[in-house]
Amino acid sequence: MGTDVDAFLVQLARHLRPQAEELAGLLLQHLTGELPELSEERDIAALNLEETVQHITAFLDLLATRPDAGAAHVPPAALEVGRLYARRGIPVSRLLRGYRLGHLSLLGMVQAEAPRLTSDWHMIHQAAMKLITIGFDYVDRSSEEVLAAYQEERDHLLQRRLALTNRASKRIGTTLDVTRTAQELTEVCTEEFADLVTVDLFDSALDETGTGSPEALMQRRVAQHSVLDGCPESLLRIGEAHSYPDDSEPARTLATGRSVLHRIGRTEMPVWMAPSESHSQALRALGLHSVLLVALHARGETLGLVQFSRHRTSVPFDNDDLLLAQEIVSRAAVSIDNARRYTRERSTALALQRTLLPRHTAKQSAVEAASRYLPAGSRAGVGGDWYDVIPLSGARVALVVGDVVGRGLHAAATMGRLRTAVRAFADIDLMPDELLTHLDDVVIRMQREESRDEGETSATCLYAIYDPVSRLCSVASAGHVPPTVVTPSTTDEDTRTSSVVELPEVSVGPPLGLGGLPFETTEFELRESSLLVLHTDGLIADRTRDVDVALAALHDVLTSAPESLEETCDHLLAALLPSRPADDVALLIARTRALDPDHVAAINLPSDPAAVSEARRFASDALAAWGLEEMSFTTELVVSELVTNAIRYGKSPIQLRLILQSTLTCEVSDASSTAPHLRRARIFDEGGRGLLLVAQLTDRWGARHSREGKVIWAEQALPADSGSDHRANETQLGPDG
Repeated sequence: MGTDVDAFLVQLARHLRPQAEELAGLLLQHLTGELPELSEERDIAALNLEETVQHITAFLDLLATRPDAGAAHVPPAALEVGRLYARRGIPVSRLLRGYRLGHLSLLGMVQAEAPRLTSDWHMIHQAAMKLITIGFDYVDRSSEEVLAAYQEERDHLLQRRLALTNRASKRIGTTLDVTRTAQELTEVCTEEFADLVTVDLFDSALDETGTGSPEALMQRRVAQHSVLDGCPESLLRIGEAHSYPDDSEPARTLATGRSVLHRIGRTEMPVWMAPSESHSQALRALGLHSVLLVALHARGETLGLVQFSRHRTSVPFDNDDLLLAQEIVSRAAVSIDNARRYTRERSTALALQRTLLPRHTAKQSAVEAASRYLPAGSRAGVGGDWYDVIPLSGARVALVVGDVVGRGLHAAATMGRLRTAVRAFADIDLMPDELLTHLDDVVIRMQREESRDEGETSATCLYAIYDPVSRLCSVASAGHVPPTVVTPSTTDEDTRTSSVVELPEVSVGPPLGLGGLPFETTEFELRESSLLVLHTDGLIADRTRDVDVALAALHDVLTSAPESLEETCDHLLAALLPSRPADDVALLIARTRALDPDHVAAINLPSDPAAVSEARRFASDALAAWGLEEMSFTTELVVSELVTNAIRYGKSPIQLRLILQSTLTCEVSDASSTAPHLRRARIFDEGGRGLLLVAQLTDRWGARHSREGKVIWAEQALPADSGSDHRANETQLGPDG
């Protein structure tokens, strides 16, 4: 009986073999209602008929040859359909349901043909039982192979997505530049994920000052990239401003923060994608079929929108692709937010630092100066480098360069506080080592006042005082690089010498903020027109270059330095710095001047009240020699009061010195360290009015202390019509030179 049943099944298979395509069509009609993806997914629909015909043919061949079901081969089209289901993200349960329904329907069709070949119902029953056994064995075997193909494709997709996520984490956010970070996002995602990626940011997110309104809906296209040259899919160009209609999908995504997967039919094209009919036709011609809309959201703020589009890639986006896009965009959003916050802080710190740095110095004739300040070009941020030129009493000038440890607003604000402190200490004419000691105390107090989160406050500083009368330069360093001195070349009838560049032996003390350690003042004499070059370590320190090499390059430039100090600054920066320096640089170059000995008059006085009249005569004679007789009355009165105080309250030796420069300075020195002070004299007091008279008759007055005693000085402005050629031009200084 078994042989008869097998023979009947062979006959049945051969009978149905020519009808395979017809049976496949009927089978698909039955399945379409249960499985809509068979007709909705274009790629799957294109393979449906071929796959069904191959399944029917394979099953009928199995019946005709009567082998074991395990030896049957699964049709190639069935494996490809399994892979397509995996690419579309269609659950595997839908695929297996299709197999069960399809094979049940096929068995029903085969059984319906049996009565046409025999009227033996017992034979038909036996054949049906064996047909079911063979059919289910075939379904199990083919389902296993198709499921394996499905899983293999899903694993491959997962690996590709993990690889894309890994590439995105490595290649997005390599710089702290908003535009570059957005461009990196578009470039990474158009390699294997999307055919077009665009990034739009709100103008408020791009505002470097942080003053933009967060409610502003205007956006700007900051980056876009396509698999096609020139991004023909996009009407917008980089940098162009635009806004989405309020009722559009992008506007809702920005408002709610919910990502959207948008499928585009063959005839439809959203207005927000193609505002014109011609552009709509162009996108349809490209075959645009799916779009992902993902909001750039970081730290509770929506920064903009990223669009992913596919047209060349036939597989449309699915929900897994949406999750992947959200993962990549969320990482990119943090990088973009970090970049814009850095840009904002850097701009603020740079503006603050440029405001705090000097732009103009008061009139002084001791030096000619030029300066430069360059912020760091790296992601480290703006530092706390500064420089200053401070006129002092007695025609002297103080030159300052400092560097606050750290970056950002805190460093810039600390720099401003230290610069103010240096000016305050310079105003009381402290020696360089004493000034640095007081400045060290200021830094220590700042450390105690600030929180631990702000980091340790520390700084280096170089403070130099140049006296054009004696041509002495007094320098003290708190952890700062020493100055460089360029002695000018000399030319006479027999010899000509080149400029000599040297580093004077300056004792370098500890950085500011350590406390308890001394600083030391070093003095050396400078020839007239010597160059004194002060700078921060950013000029010579570089990870890729040895400091000695940088110093040699600095010396080479200074050896042949041009006459113009501005050009010398430019030459130094060009020779020593890369295009994007890793650290801030402050550079100050001063050319020394020497005061003509004829403009200085000095006399030693005995500690005797009778010497006051001699001092007055000496001052009158000096003013007459300088053509300033009209200043005699006031000057004699000032000299009389200052010399009288020195004789009465000071100690020998006493000296009177008059200095003619842009102002007339009267100085009286003695060996006592007791400083005078203004006081209000009562009606019947015989004294106490001298310094009050000096303060009223002069522009400014003060006292400075030295290790030998003190100097009381007073300055008067020269008459406007004096015709003196001793007025110094104002030296222009600025952060940019």
